[in-house]
Amino acid sequence: MSKKHIEECVRTSLEGYFKDLRGTEPDRMHEMLVKAVEKPLLEVVMEHAEQNQSKAAQWLGLNRNTLRKKLLEHKLIK
Repeated sequence: MSKKHIEECVRTSLEGYFKDLRGTEPDRMHEMLVKAVEKPLLEVVMEHAEQNQSKAAQWLGLNRNTLRKKLLEHKLIK
């Protein structure tokens, strides 16, 4: 799957979101989208990194402590 394909999936989902709103104005879309994307991103990367936080942080371009904080926020680790 290419970056372009992921962008198309997001675009299609957002168009559906606006359609579902039926003319009402959205609220806090950025936060909603980040939360919707971040958790599955972390789940998949951690799985492929075999739960190695250092490796996953490197792949994501994050500091390991930042990754750990995000994993805790999404209740992916204890």
